[in-house]
Amino acid sequence: MPNIASAKKRVRQSEVSRMHNRHMRTRLRTQIKNVLHAIAAGDREAALSAYQAAVPVIDSIADKGIIHKNKAARHKSRLNAHIKALQA
Repeated sequence: MPNIASAKKRVRQSEVSRMHNRHMRTRLRTQIKNVLHAIAAGDREAALSAYQAAVPVIDSIADKGIIHKNKAARHKSRLNAHIKALQA
């Protein structure tokens, strides 16, 4: 446990930041799962609408630095590929 006031404050700030990031990551995973559930059900329209709802969330979280931009691009690309495969 820190003794210096600035270190104590830093611990408090880190905890708030950690909880916020955790909430955002959970939100991201939920959006991705919504798309995957729609894909698994074979419902292309539901998958497409879930994907369109997920993309801004994925981009927002990448912009905040919670996940890397390449990881965000990978998620979007893979989800889109799955949706396109439903078409065929």
